[in-house]
Amino acid sequence: MRTLMNQLRPLHHFLARHGLYAVSVSTLLAVSLLAGRMAYSRSVMFGFLLWNLILAWLPYFFGLWAAHLHQRYPRRWWAILLPGGLWLVFFPNAPYILTDFLHLASRAPIPLWYDTGLLASFAWTGLFLGIYSLRAMQTLVADYLGRAASWLFVLTVVGLSGLGIYLGRFLRWNSWDLLFHPRQIFADVALRLTDPLAHPGAVGVTVLFSAFLLVCYLTLTAVPSPESLRG
Repeated sequence: MRTLMNQLRPLHHFLARHGLYAVSVSTLLAVSLLAGRMAYSRSVMFGFLLWNLILAWLPYFFGLWAAHLHQRYPRRWWAILLPGGLWLVFFPNAPYILTDFLHLASRAPIPLWYDTGLLASFAWTGLFLGIYSLRAMQTLVADYLGRAASWLFVLTVVGLSGLGIYLGRFLRWNSWDLLFHPRQIFADVALRLTDPLAHPGAVGVTVLFSAFLLVCYLTLTAVPSPESLRG
C-alpha cells in the first residue's frame, strides 16, 4: 500500500497544482444545482448549461495534456503543439459561460435567486477552468520563450478569447467550426476588423470580455498559496 501511495503522490501533486480538485468540487456544485432545478420544476430548462460546461472542460483537459507532455519531455517543444493547438481553439468555451447570464429571468416555480446562483456556479466553474488552463499554458511558454513572451501570450489569448465569445454568442459559431469552416469565420472576423465603427457590438463585446478575463486572471493568479504565506 505504501508503495502504491508513493507512486500516486506525484500524480496527486500534479493534479492539485493544476486545480483539478477545486474545479471538480465547483463542477459538482453546479451540476447538483442544475439537477435540483430540473427535478423540482420537471423541466429541462437550463439543460444547455451542462453541454456548455462540458465544452469548458475541454481546454482544461488539453492544458493538462500539454503540461503532462512537457513534464515528461521538457526539451521536446513540438510534443505540445497538438494539445496546445486544440487548447487554443477550445479555450473561449471556458469564459463563454459568463454570457449565459443573458438567460436569467423570473420563471415560476423556481425563484430568481436560485437561478442566479445556478448561473453563477456555472460561470464561476467555467471561468476557473479557463484560468487554470491558461496558467498552465503560460508556464509552458515561459519555460520555452521566457517570462516576457509568456505575458504577451496571455494578452494574445485573452484578446482572441474575447473575440471568440462574440463569434459564439452573436454569430453562433462553434469552436469546431474553425476546423471545418475556417474561411467563413475569417471572413466574418476580417469584415469587423476592417470596419470596426460599423460593428460597435463586436468591438464592445470583445474588449469587455477580454478586459474582464484579464483582470480575473491577474487577480486570481496573484493570490498567494498557503505555503508561501508561512515564510
